[in-house]
Amino acid sequence: MKRNVLYFLLLLLPYLSVAQELNCRVEVNSDQIQGTNKEVFTTLKEAITEYINDRKWSTAQISPVERIDCSMLFTVKEYTDNRFVCELQVQSRRPVYNSSYTTTLINFKDTKVEFNYQQYEPLVFSETSIESNLTAVINFYVYMILGVDFDSFSPMGGTPFYELAHQVVNLGQSSMEAGWKAFEDTRNRHALLSAFIEQSTAGFRQLWYDYHRGGLDEMALSVDKGRAKITDAIQQLQKVYEAAPMSVLIPLFKDAKLDELVNVYSKAPVSEKESVYETLSGIYPTENTILEKIRQTER
Repeated sequence: MKRNVLYFLLLLLPYLSVAQELNCRVEVNSDQIQGTNKEVFTTLKEAITEYINDRKWSTAQISPVERIDCSMLFTVKEYTDNRFVCELQVQSRRPVYNSSYTTTLINFKDTKVEFNYQQYEPLVFSETSIESNLTAVINFYVYMILGVDFDSFSPMGGTPFYELAHQVVNLGQSSMEAGWKAFEDTRNRHALLSAFIEQSTAGFRQLWYDYHRGGLDEMALSVDKGRAKITDAIQQLQKVYEAAPMSVLIPLFKDAKLDELVNVYSKAPVSEKESVYETLSGIYPTENTILEKIRQTER
């Protein structure tokens, strides 16, 4: 019996070791484009989906059930002569330990995504060159999704993926495409990567780990201990804000976590609610409507 089980595991091992990391849902919204053949948008969606989900992006050992749930929504604003001008919404999630709940890790909009794509054109992967701006953008966000996810499970665990994203940004800067250059935009791809690798905002990656591994994952065992760790993480966010108030990490945290925090503190003591409310209202003064829900007492 044991020999049979071992034989089965040995047969399964190659499949586990090469399992792709991502389970990405891709959408291409062309509602704003009129008077053109819509089939090209369907083909583009299929090409991107295959490019992301059928590729092994790293040497990490990930089983099929551990694939990262994420999505990319391309909203086409202009389309002329195989040239696409889009906005891209990138989202990723991860499960919380011992629960059916999934928490948002990334909810980020890139407003400067432009590329050339001809119907049925193959999407070619390269680590050393820009084959197309479309694949460069995809590669960048895949590495960021992996980096942010791995950071949530181990301290600084996403470093190898940020290094790969850095290579893509360096290559992108040599192109004439928007979104890659420093100081071009405070929320472009260069700014997003820089926020995760610069020393001034290094504390964010530690608070990200504390929030998820020490906070959310711990709440299945002890709600109070897990919530206390999240409260500590929010205090660390305050320090990041003081060091770099214009960092893209500040809205990144807001878009991913503010709604979630309402539920996290729904049964917290009043003093804890007030402390968190005071910290977050100083960081997000325009989000008073949702922040007021944090301090409300559950009836």
